[in-house]
Amino acid sequence: MEVPDAYDYGYSGNHSYHQQHPPPDGGSNGSSCAGDAVMIKIDVPSPVPSEPRFPKEVGKTCMALLMLGFNFILATVSLAMVHDRVPNRDTYGPLPDVVLDNIRPVEWALNVSEVLIMVMVNSCVLLITFHKHRFIVMRRVFLMMSLLYFMRSITMYVTVLPMSSTSYYCSPKSNATTPLEIVKRAFQLISGFGLSINGKHTYCGDYIYSGHTVTLVMGYLIIAEYSPKKFWIIHWLAWCASLTGVSMVLLAHGHYTVDVLIAYYVTTRLFWTYHTLANNSLLLKQNGHNYIGREWWFFIFRYFEKNVRGPVPLQYDCPFPIPWTKRALKLPNRDS
Repeated sequence: MEVPDAYDYGYSGNHSYHQQHPPPDGGSNGSSCAGDAVMIKIDVPSPVPSEPRFPKEVGKTCMALLMLGFNFILATVSLAMVHDRVPNRDTYGPLPDVVLDNIRPVEWALNVSEVLIMVMVNSCVLLITFHKHRFIVMRRVFLMMSLLYFMRSITMYVTVLPMSSTSYYCSPKSNATTPLEIVKRAFQLISGFGLSINGKHTYCGDYIYSGHTVTLVMGYLIIAEYSPKKFWIIHWLAWCASLTGVSMVLLAHGHYTVDVLIAYYVTTRLFWTYHTLANNSLLLKQNGHNYIGREWWFFIFRYFEKNVRGPVPLQYDCPFPIPWTKRALKLPNRDS
């Protein structure tokens, strides 16, 4: 790039610069270049491509899945240890409960609840599969469920309640619980995905708080958050399925009412707090005025969400290559 010594279009001979650098002779005709336009060439570097606003980060998603698996196993191990500490049903009856004391237990109601759980879980899997930012949504679900399982493994272990049902089958207790026995029980629970409808959940004591309620409420929250707002009929169906499933748990005397209330409170607070932080990038900073940053799981959240900038848009595409699909389905905004 060449820049002339003087490029002031309004040349004035009295200026100090011009006094030291007089204009060059214009030639034989005596013309001056003081009034001539001068072109300056500036090389502008090509723009550097910015990082994607919503990166997949498959590695973090796999890490969140491993955390979920670990804490699910931890919850089953906790139940396997609690089983032998449950008070004898013949000696200690169910605790007073304002709901359970006024309804007769219905054994098939628990199966209905678990069928609804399977419907909700499969609906969430289908929704996340066709979400354009599926890895971000999966990562969030894995992490939140991991935290819920971790807290549940602690609460069910520290306080063991008497059986809420007088008819639910519990496996015989062991006089001496060995590590091998705990591993066998945990493996049996894991093989049945923690459900009793397949006959695998025969160990008792997992009351505070209700895992059935956690799954049903979380399923509704996922559908309501990551599906189009104009699909309000699906949202209402998911809400009704969630409410029916929780009601069936109480109708079967599968949990105390306090277990259900605590599970609802913990699940909704975690979901709403997590997404409040995730949708507001300013809250990623931990300072004296951000009290949400004092959550014990905040450092985990910040690691997984630090590269996601803003609310995840409601966009969908097919995860498998289909010739006739050219572009992802885009919605105008999250409120549409």
